[in-house]
Amino acid sequence: MLESYVTPLLMSYVNKYIKNLKPSDLQLSLWGGDVVLSKLDLKLDVLEQELKLPFTFMSGHIHELRIHVPWTKLGSEPVVITINTMECILKLRDGAQDDHESGSSSTSRSVSDSSKAVAKPRRLQQAAPSDPDLPPGYVQSLIRRVVNNVNIVVNNLILKYVEDDIVLSVNITSAECYTVDDIWERAFMDITAPELVLRKVINFADCTVCLDKRNASGKIDFYQDPLLYKCSFRTRLHFTYENINSKIPSVIKIHTMVESLKLSITDQQLPMFIRILELIIALYYGEIGGHKEGEEEEGNVQVREAGNILPGMEEDMDGQGTNQFSSTDLYMQSGCPEDGDMGWVTWAWSFVPAIVGTEEEMEEGLYQQRETEGISINPQQRTPKDPIVSIGFYCTKASVTFKLTETQSESSYYSPQKVKSREVLCVEQEGITIEVLMMGEPFFDCQIGFVGCRALCLKGIMGIRDFEENMNRLEEDAVFFSCGDSLSSKGMTYLTNSLFDYRSPENNSVRAEFILETANHKETYTEIAGIQRFGAFYMDYLYTMENSSSKEPQDFSVVSLEEVVPAVQETSIKRLVVGALEVRLHSSAVHRILKMVTCAMEHEYEPYCKPQPEMVEEGHGAATPEEISSLEEFIPTRLTCLTLLSVSVTVSMAEFNLLHTLMPVIMGCKVAPVLVNVPVFQPVRPLPAVQFQVERVNVEHTVPMYAPELVSTVSSLSQPSDNLLHHCYAHLYLKVFGFQAGLTCQDSTGGFLPLIPIIPSFSTALYGKLIQMPAY
Repeated sequence: MLESYVTPLLMSYVNKYIKNLKPSDLQLSLWGGDVVLSKLDLKLDVLEQELKLPFTFMSGHIHELRIHVPWTKLGSEPVVITINTMECILKLRDGAQDDHESGSSSTSRSVSDSSKAVAKPRRLQQAAPSDPDLPPGYVQSLIRRVVNNVNIVVNNLILKYVEDDIVLSVNITSAECYTVDDIWERAFMDITAPELVLRKVINFADCTVCLDKRNASGKIDFYQDPLLYKCSFRTRLHFTYENINSKIPSVIKIHTMVESLKLSITDQQLPMFIRILELIIALYYGEIGGHKEGEEEEGNVQVREAGNILPGMEEDMDGQGTNQFSSTDLYMQSGCPEDGDMGWVTWAWSFVPAIVGTEEEMEEGLYQQRETEGISINPQQRTPKDPIVSIGFYCTKASVTFKLTETQSESSYYSPQKVKSREVLCVEQEGITIEVLMMGEPFFDCQIGFVGCRALCLKGIMGIRDFEENMNRLEEDAVFFSCGDSLSSKGMTYLTNSLFDYRSPENNSVRAEFILETANHKETYTEIAGIQRFGAFYMDYLYTMENSSSKEPQDFSVVSLEEVVPAVQETSIKRLVVGALEVRLHSSAVHRILKMVTCAMEHEYEPYCKPQPEMVEEGHGAATPEEISSLEEFIPTRLTCLTLLSVSVTVSMAEFNLLHTLMPVIMGCKVAPVLVNVPVFQPVRPLPAVQFQVERVNVEHTVPMYAPELVSTVSSLSQPSDNLLHHCYAHLYLKVFGFQAGLTCQDSTGGFLPLIPIIPSFSTALYGKLIQMPAY
C-alpha cells in the first residue's frame, strides 16, 4: 500500500518535534480521513539542538494539528498540513547553561542523527517488498511529488521573546506555503528536465509586532502601541537543481516583498528596540552563544569577517605568523563532512526539497553505516559543492514614526493608568532593497539601497506646538532631511533582477548568472551604477576568500584532506554612497533629534559583549622567512569607502530653546525633571541661517583584518619593512571638493535667498593614521 511509504515520510517531522505521541495517533489510511491532533507540546530540547542559537525555549504549544492526505488523488493534489494556534516563548540562554547544553546536545544529536540515517534506509528497504505491485521507480517519483507539493498552513502563530524587562511578541494571523508554476500561480508541480526548477510562495497575512515593558513581577503594567500592525507580505522561493540526481539545489533564491511597512516606536520602546538590534548584531558577529566559557578566558576566539563563527576557529593558535596562514586549516575543517552541526542554517535547509529517491537514500545510509564501522570513504566524493544563495527583501514604501507617551490616571484611585502617545517625528523611505548573495564561506556580498528618504516634524515637542494642524504650517517647513529621488521618477529599479521583476532571468525560464569574483564585482557594481539604481543611498559590503593563484573563490568543501591547501587571500570592502542630500537644522528638528537621543539613553542594560583588554603575548617566537614572504605578498585588510554627493546643510537661528533640559541627560548626568515655562510658538520670518555646501566628499578607512596576529609578528622582527609597518596602522583619507559656506535667509514661502559667501569654494585633503595594538 502507498501508506507504507507516504505515512512514515509525512510523520517523520511530526514525531520529531512533538512529544508524547502514540503510534495510534499517527495512523493514516485511505478510509481514516484527516488526522487531527489537539493540545500538543513541542519537544523544546530538539528545537534548541536543531536551531543551535543561544536561546532557551520556555514553552511551546500547538492547539491543533490537522493533516489531510488526498489518497485517491495523491499524484495531482497536495498534502495539506494545517497548524491552528502555535505559541512559543523564548529567552536568552544563560552562559553556564549554554556550555552545558551545547556539549550534551551535540553529542545526543550526533548519535540520533547517525542512528536515523542508518535506520531510515532499512525501513524503506523492508517496506518495498511488501507491495510487489509498486515498482521502485513509481514510488520514487510519487514521494518526490508529495514532498515538492506539500502545503503548510499556520493560523495564529505567536512568538514571544523575553529578556530583562523586554517582552517582544510577534503574532501572524495566517501563513501559507504552497507550490506554484512559472507565473507564480498555485499549481501542482514536479521537478522535470530540462528546467529542473521548483518554485514556492509563502504568504503572510496580518503580522503584528509588539514591544512592551514588564515590571519586576513579570507583568505588563500598560501596553505600548504595536511596532508593526497588521502588515502583510509575500515571499517567493526559487530552487534550481544541477541535475536530476542533485540532493540540494545549486541555486537558492528567497525574496520577500512588502508593499507598505509602517513602524511605530514610542520613547519607552526606543531603548528596548535598540537592545533588540544589539542582540541581532551580537548574534551576527558571534559575540554571544558561539563559544565555550573556557575559550573566552583564553581569548582565542576569532570571528569571521562575514559574521559567522567557523568551526575550529576556537582552537589555540601557535602564535606564529598572522591568521591568514593558520586559518587555512581552519577553513578546511569547516568543510569536512563530519562537521554536520552547523546550526539553524542546516535546520532550515532540511525543509528544502531534494531530488532524492529511495535508492539514493539507501546508498546514503550504507555510506554512513560504513563510516561507523570504520570503512573510510573519500570525503571529496561525498561532500557537495556549496550552493549559491540569494536572499532579498524589497519594500515599496516604509515609514518609522517616533512617539512620546504621557501617562494619564483615571479619577478613581483603583483605575488603571492609561498611556497616550503623541507623534513627533516621522522618517519616510521609498524603494528599499536589501540583497545578500553568498556561496559557502568563500563569498559573501550584501547590498542595501533605497530610492528616496525624508524626515519631517509632526505636531508638538516638549510643550511647543510648532507643527499642530491648526498652525497651518507648510510641509516644506516640516521636512528637515531629504535625500534621493521619488519612486515615480525612478520606477521599479529597486526590484531589478529580483523574483518580483518580470524581466529577471528566473521569470523568463533562463538560468541566472552570478558574479562571484572580486575584480568582476567591483567593475560591475560601481558607485555610479548603485546611485543610478537607487538615488538616495547605496551600500555594498563584499567579503571574498580567493586562491592567491587563481583569483577565484576557493571552494574548500571539495578539497580532500590529503591535498595541499593553497594560500588564500581574504578581502573585505565596504562602499557607501549617499546621493543629493539636504539637511535643515532648525529648532524643531534639533529638539526632536536630541529628545530621541535622550530617550535612547534612558536604560540600564548591560552590553552583550564587553571589550576585552589588549593581551600582550609573552615569548613570541620569531617569524619564519616563509611567513615574512607571505606577509610581504599580501596582508588582508578591511577597506571602508564613503562618498557623499552634493551635500547642503542649513543651520537656522533658534526659534525656541529648551536644550538645557536635554543636554544633561545626553552628557550622562542624572537629573530630576523640572518644570519649564514653555513659550507660545510663533514662526520667525524671515529667519537668518548659515548654509554649508559641498560638491563631493570621499572618505577611505583601512585597517588590518587580523591586527593582533599581524602586530605581534611584526613586533618580533628586528628590522621590519616599510610595507609591514604600514599595515600595522589604521589609515584615514579625507577628500573634500567644492566646500563653501555663507549666509542666507528663509522667507515666508519656505524658500531660501541666494547664498552670500563667507568662505569661498575650495577643496582640501586630510590624512591620518593610528597604530594598532599599541601595547606591543
